[in-house]
Amino acid sequence: MSQVNADPQELAKFSDLAHRWWDPESEFRPLHQINPLRLDWIDQQVRLAGKRVLDVGCGGGILSDSMARKGAKVLGIDLAKKALQVAQLHAMEAQTADVDYREVSAEALAAEMPGQFDVVTCMEMLEHVPDPPSIVQACATLVKPGGWVFFSTISRNPKSFLFAIIGAEYVLNLLPRGTHEYARFIRPSELTAACRTAGLQVTASRGLEYNPLTRRYWLSADTSVNYMLACRRPA
Repeated sequence: MSQVNADPQELAKFSDLAHRWWDPESEFRPLHQINPLRLDWIDQQVRLAGKRVLDVGCGGGILSDSMARKGAKVLGIDLAKKALQVAQLHAMEAQTADVDYREVSAEALAAEMPGQFDVVTCMEMLEHVPDPPSIVQACATLVKPGGWVFFSTISRNPKSFLFAIIGAEYVLNLLPRGTHEYARFIRPSELTAACRTAGLQVTASRGLEYNPLTRRYWLSADTSVNYMLACRRPA
């Protein structure tokens, strides 16, 4: 059996925090705050209602759940068992229709269900795996011809080191220390190249900015720290 494209330490890290995933004042507060921005941007590109959506690296299900509430039929996948249990429990408690979760890797699902999804999302996940291009290729395989793939991650440069690690983890305490590893950050040019290699066309990008004084996030054209890419698989 081929080695799974996951870092056991990363899985353990998110499993240990799993019970706090849906607490908007917990370590996952930033995810709760940026989720409406990401959700609206995705929905503007593709109109989620009625679409079959795969959320790769879904964690506790914050994005998966909200996409289902937009009318999509969503499958969330992850390899962190505790986070998936939290996602499933939340879906039951919130009575969210049309969202399911599975413990499976993107690569394994790509072999099982190629071309089965209208939309594939992979948010805040690529910077946590040993082989990001493998995930990009799996996402490209999973989406239907003419379908959409969305990625979000963090760029690698001195500004992102200052903002995403020193600022977010050590000064502002927005995230637990050790959440991110600078060497795993991915420049937009690198992610765009991986998308092209996988047969995806990048159609749009957005940056995500944060003001520590107002504690507000917003989308912008600045992709130097947090950013999202929208891609299409040619029909």
